[in-house]
Amino acid sequence: MPRTTGLTRADATMLRLRNDILNGHVEPGSKLGFADLGERYQVSTGVLREVLPRLVEQGLATSESQLGYRVVSVSVEDLEQLTRARIAIETMVLRQATGVGDVSWESDVVAAHHALARTPRYVDGDLNQEWMTLHDRFHLVLLQGCGNPYLTDVAAKLRSIFDVYRCWSRAGEVSSPRDVEGEHRMIAEAAVARDADACDRLITAHIQLTTDLFISTRNEDATVGS
Repeated sequence: MPRTTGLTRADATMLRLRNDILNGHVEPGSKLGFADLGERYQVSTGVLREVLPRLVEQGLATSESQLGYRVVSVSVEDLEQLTRARIAIETMVLRQATGVGDVSWESDVVAAHHALARTPRYVDGDLNQEWMTLHDRFHLVLLQGCGNPYLTDVAAKLRSIFDVYRCWSRAGEVSSPRDVEGEHRMIAEAAVARDADACDRLITAHIQLTTDLFISTRNEDATVGS
């Protein structure tokens, strides 16, 4: 359960619904009906009318006239396209950040990485909401050094959509020998060292490996069910 103390009703509901989507408790492509959500989260239609458009803005849901809201759909083809877009945007923006980011940016990168490294990824079998928030912040801080909020906004939305795919591969991520913490550490060190080429290589590998694990886990599930 994500922490909701001190948040508005809409903020708390947004946090819980986002957490449920990213952990696969609300499946990709499923309808987000006001009646069902109101009963599930014990909130009014008014609160949901505030929450659901925010999910659309983050790329986690879609909205169509007469059809209402749905969790964004997922597919291997879409994931591969999304991965190429993320790599193109994030390598470009991080290269700019290493060139123009100031000392304050370096300090922010170090602090964001420290907080992420000290937080467990999973709690009771689910992705830890606090870890997800700190993970998003770490990657956003890296890119903010470029000084262009339009670029960082595009990158943040692509990352938000990408996170939906975590519900495909939670078991695969838990059992994988992958050193996620080491990947983050090396990215942070390369950024602070202003090594743009290393940043390109590390960010590309980091994103691509995540995608490869998602697809591998999906294929394994399909084979087991066939």
